Amino acid sequence: SQGSKHRQLLATLRALEAASLPHQPPGLPGSDSEEDVVERKKKRPKKASSTGASTEVEKKKKKKCQKQGPLGSDCEEKEVKKKKKCLRGVLSASDSAEEQKRKRKCQKQAHLSPAHLLDIDHQTGPKAWKSSATNDLSKSSPGSISANPSQTLSRKQWRNRQKNKRRHKNKFRPPQPPDQAPATAPAEETEMPPAPSPDHHEDRAGALRARMAQRLDGARFRYLNEQLYSGPSSAAQRLFQEDPEAFLLYHRGFQNQVKKWPLQPVDRIARDLRQRPASLVVADFGCGDCRLASSIRNPVHCFDLASLDPRVTVCDMAQVPLEDESVDVAVFCLSLMGTNIRDFLEEANRVLKQGGLLKVAEVSSRFEDVRTFLGAVTKLGFKIISKDLTNSHFFLFDFEKTGPPRVGPKAQLTGLKLQPCLYKRR
Repeated sequence: SQGSKHRQLLATLRALEAASLPHQPPGLPGSDSEEDVVERKKKRPKKASSTGASTEVEKKKKKKCQKQGPLGSDCEEKEVKKKKKCLRGVLSASDSAEEQKRKRKCQKQAHLSPAHLLDIDHQTGPKAWKSSATNDLSKSSPGSISANPSQTLSRKQWRNRQKNKRRHKNKFRPPQPPDQAPATAPAEETEMPPAPSPDHHEDRAGALRARMAQRLDGARFRYLNEQLYSGPSSAAQRLFQEDPEAFLLYHRGFQNQVKKWPLQPVDRIARDLRQRPASLVVADFGCGDCRLASSIRNPVHCFDLASLDPRVTVCDMAQVPLEDESVDVAVFCLSLMGTNIRDFLEEANRVLKQGGLLKVAEVSSRFEDVRTFLGAVTKLGFKIISKDLTNSHFFLFDFEKTGPPRVGPKAQLTGLKLQPCLYKRR
């Protein structure tokens, strides 16, 4: 369009005038006055082609030089020099503008300090600026964002790099005694932990020995428990006679297991017996530490494989030193151990009076079928009175003696084979 062409012509004319005019401050000799500038603006054609305008300007300059006389050649040389100076000024201005843009960009990216910028200003040329900027960027802090996205580090990578630097730095640092610690370090770092005292070492050694002894006792308890359940009562009696400390160790381990139960069966049996007459004679098969005898007022005969109390009679529970039909209550509290349970129950039938009470408490996990167990006991001359299967750890049964066993000694009673109560290693 004509408007765009007009604007282009004006732009070219202004560029030519800027190139032709001398860049000298006003007041210096040889500079044009304000009147000459006004006359030039008035004489400037508004609508003319670029070639015509340039030719007219050149003609005016030639006329001016001819008026000045024989100095026309000098005038032309001056004009050429002025054009060269203008071109250099334009180039230098463009270069300075580009440098300023680069400086701003680098300041935003690398957050350079004023000292860095002063060092960069002393260098000349865009190449020097580029080299200094790249050097400063490489030396800048790790938290700054680098201009190259391929070299950016994540926060985790930067932390790992700083950690590796510290390790490498401390690796070759000679160890310093606490007396020669640097004064600038804080007081918390200079304070060394107190040296362990001999008492501390003795305490640790004692705790270790106690822990090892506890593990050893646990292993021995599991071994003894397995021997008691896997053999007859006569073999268990010989075992405790040869090693009297073994029974003490077994009883201690047994108590550690039972005290974790919500209710101990011996306490439940003692509560039941306290509701009966105190004149009833009780026989406690497998009494242990005579806890039942200490909990009731009744006369109690205590029997076990080894003695932990003066009231205990050491014997095989299949053969107790009592007369026939001499007791009113027979108790088996977690003591139906070994492979000859039938012998224990037949011995209890022998010493019980007619209509006497047999109380049995055993671990619930030992019973595969409660009905078969009750049926086998009734064949030995008893009848079931009550049973309590509500407890999570043990079952409690009450039998009444009806007479002698109804089966011969060679009859097989499979219901009396209970599962052994074995403890796992913890």
